[in-house]
Order: sequence, then C-alpha cells, then structure tokens
Amino acid sequence: MPNPRNRHSRMRKRSRRGQDKLALPTLSTCKTTGETHRRHRAYKHEGSLYYKGMMIVKAKEVAAADDDAE
Repeated sequence: MPNPRNRHSRMRKRSRRGQDKLALPTLSTCKTTGETHRRHRAYKHEGSLYYKGMMIVKAKEVAAADDDAE
C-alpha cells in the first residue's frame, strides 16, 4: 500500500478532521398539530401519522368501540 511522500501539517490534518463532527438534526414545528418533528419525516401525533401537515394514516379508535359494546 502506498505511503504519503510528504508529511501533512497539523493544521491541514485538523482542518480535514474538523468536518467529521455530527450535526444535530433539523427540527420543525407542524402548523397543523403543533408537534415538533424531524424535517422530511413522517411523525405520529395522538396515534395518527402525519407528513407535511396532512394526516396520512388515521388512528384506530379503540376507546370509542369499547364504550359502545357496554
């Protein structure tokens, strides 16, 4: 395996490694639900699945079905 011909300076090495840190994910607040979520990701609010402020999958209403059975 080839080795570098010349040594890289400490500044050059550290400048390159300074880019390796992870950034925190960008968060947004939904205008519809007020829920804080990661951008460009679907998120759950009260059992329902939302994306871009629109409900994609509605939550199952288990409690209402149990009250009707009694």
